[in-house]
Amino acid sequence: MVTYLLDWLGLLLRWLHVVAGIAWIGASFYFVWLDNHLQAPAGRERSDQGVAGELWAVHGGGFYRSQKYQLAPQVLPATLHWFYWEAYTTWLSGFALLCLLYFFRAEAYLIDPAVAAISKPMAVGIAVGFLIASWLIYDALCRSPLGRHARALTAVIGLALALEAWGLCQLFSGRGAFMVFGSAIGSIMVANVLFVIIPGQRELVRAKQQGRAPDPAPGLRGKQRSVHNTYFTLPVLFVMISNHYAMTFGARHNWLVLIAISFAGACLRAWFVARHRAAERGGYVPALPVLLGVLALAAVVVALAPAPGRGAARTQAMAPAGELSRVQRIVQVRCMPCHAANPTQAGFSAAPNGLLLETLDQLSAHLPEVQQQLLARTMPLGNLTAMTEDERSAMLMWIGHGARR
Repeated sequence: MVTYLLDWLGLLLRWLHVVAGIAWIGASFYFVWLDNHLQAPAGRERSDQGVAGELWAVHGGGFYRSQKYQLAPQVLPATLHWFYWEAYTTWLSGFALLCLLYFFRAEAYLIDPAVAAISKPMAVGIAVGFLIASWLIYDALCRSPLGRHARALTAVIGLALALEAWGLCQLFSGRGAFMVFGSAIGSIMVANVLFVIIPGQRELVRAKQQGRAPDPAPGLRGKQRSVHNTYFTLPVLFVMISNHYAMTFGARHNWLVLIAISFAGACLRAWFVARHRAAERGGYVPALPVLLGVLALAAVVVALAPAPGRGAARTQAMAPAGELSRVQRIVQVRCMPCHAANPTQAGFSAAPNGLLLETLDQLSAHLPEVQQQLLARTMPLGNLTAMTEDERSAMLMWIGHGARR
């Protein structure tokens, strides 16, 4: 019953996390788009010395007019809408999920003895340390003299994140390393909101309330972090869905896969941002970012492609009876504890992804997926059922021989 209730808690937290993430990312993408589409105000608004740009839009059966001030209006409005709880809720629900799945069940999702034989408390401590250190290092880089040089800062941050991806993949299971990496970037994003963007906005409001001339520096720092956040978004979203694709986190050089796809996501987002600003360049949109992103993705696809003969099981040959019997025993001992209608493995109330392997028919119906997981060594999860390399090889050989009844 406890495991069943924990599964429900995980479902509800994941639902909340996705909904809050949509709200946060949607607002972030919209305001980046809005900033890049503002035009010089026309008519009497030219006399309003605070207005830097405006935009007209039509949506939902009506017309909208948005204006942005260079710093602040002469008189603050009675109602001022803020955007921060979307970010905080996304992080809080995401961290709760990280604790529930990857920390509480670290032996299944975070630790892989074949990668590093570390204890559960040590694994959790290292993961939390990465989250904290990621923000501290990133923030120090942004506040250093390097922060005044956007391209140099981007290169150094990218290098630091690449080193982090490599380090995590040397310590944790592929799935766990990917998730901690995404959580570290997500923590940087929400810390930008909490410690830089919102305080800068509050300072602008206080200056107007106290009759002081607003200092542009906090707003500029907030703008810098907001731009960083929009480039971090696609790598984080990739990590959120990567646990469904063992070919990525289970690859032999999974850290290179993580770096390449994160780089591709940042490049593609950079292209969209440049596309929003095409009017400033007479309609020209630089092709380099999207070209680099597509090339990085293509390189990963080619690198992870299975070698000839390692694809779907061939059906021309008949597996020997003795080999079949051994495979059935292996599945019963190593796979069925989790992949059964009523799992016996502690911590599982239902088969992962609803995949049942209780009969030969069920196993045969999912041979390509089983083969992929065995090749990537991502199943059994954390090798909880202690499958040996000899058993793994026996199952792969059986599949390669053309597994069939």
